[in-house]
Order: sequence, then C-alpha cells, then structure tokens
Amino acid sequence: MRPADKLGWRSTKGWVLGLLCCATLLSTPVSLTAQQLGLPQGQILTIEPDRLFADSDFGKRIVRQLEAESAVLAAENRKIEAELTAEEKDLTLRRAEMEPAAFRTLADAFDEKVQDTRRIQDAKAHELTKLNEANRRIFLQTARPILEEVMREAGAGVILDRSTIFLSANATDITDFAIERINSVLGDGSQANDDGSP
Repeated sequence: MRPADKLGWRSTKGWVLGLLCCATLLSTPVSLTAQQLGLPQGQILTIEPDRLFADSDFGKRIVRQLEAESAVLAAENRKIEAELTAEEKDLTLRRAEMEPAAFRTLADAFDEKVQDTRRIQDAKAHELTKLNEANRRIFLQTARPILEEVMREAGAGVILDRSTIFLSANATDITDFAIERINSVLGDGSQANDDGSP
C-alpha cells in the first residue's frame, strides 16, 4: 500500500492530514529576506489562481490579444450577418416572380449556406476559447518554478487554491506577492519563446 493510501488520502479527513504531514516534512527554515519582503510565513499558503493570471503582466497581455482577436471575429460576424440578411431579402423579393420549385432550390441552398457559415464561425470562436485555456496552462507552467521558490522562502510545503478552502486567514494569501514576483521575473511573457508567443 502506498504511503498516501495509509494516510487515507482518498478521504477528505485523510487528505487534510496527509497535506499537513507533507507540509511539515517539506517545510524549511523561515528566511529573514522573506520576512523583510512581507511574504506570509507558514506551512500552508493560499493563492487565487484566476486573479494571479488576470492581474499579472503576462495574463494582461494574453487577455489583450484575446480581446483583439475576439473583436476581429465579432466584426467578421457582423459583416457576414449583413450580407446574409441582404441575400435573404433579395431572395424574398424574387419569390413572387419565380416558380415554386426553383425558389425552393434557391431557398434550400441559402439555408445550407447559413448553416455552413454558422458552423465555421462557431469553430473560430471555439478555437479562441481553446487558445485562452492553453495560454492559461502555459502561464501556470511558466510561473510554477517561481511559485515553488516563493513557497520555499515562506517555509511552506504547499500552496492551496483559496477558492477550494472553507475558511482561511487573509495572512496566508500570497496572490499579490506572487504577482509582483512573476512580473519581475517574466514581465509580460512575450520573451517566453523565440517567436514571442506565450
């Protein structure tokens, strides 16, 4: 049986016990530098991942890029909508002078065109959503070594997502400190890859 199973890791109570044991084993002496910097000290720290991303320079750059690409897609959608509306209006005006069968053929073709266009545009929107999720994962992967360093400086063995904790003291939250550290190390992240992408 693995050590984690012995601690009852799969149960909530056992998970907390295991977490505390892990924090005790991994904790390091408190550094004077960390105290001077105002870094919370303790075996367990908390963080707000969404705010960590959104308020970091790295995250802000990604959000700006996503907003710009979303704006381009929105403008494209408006243009397509206007064109389809005009085409539908023209088709409606021609209906009176056309044979029913001929009109039905054109109407069916128009409906198919609308559905194809909607699928294409929805796929583009989905790609933007996937890109945003991928960029968030890249941010967290890139920031992880920095967060591990902060954890060591604080003498902590674990950093928990604050949103999953029922109750905690504000003193355990390192989000602001982590944002400052990530900004100082990564900047806006534009130099993360040779091609300038995150």
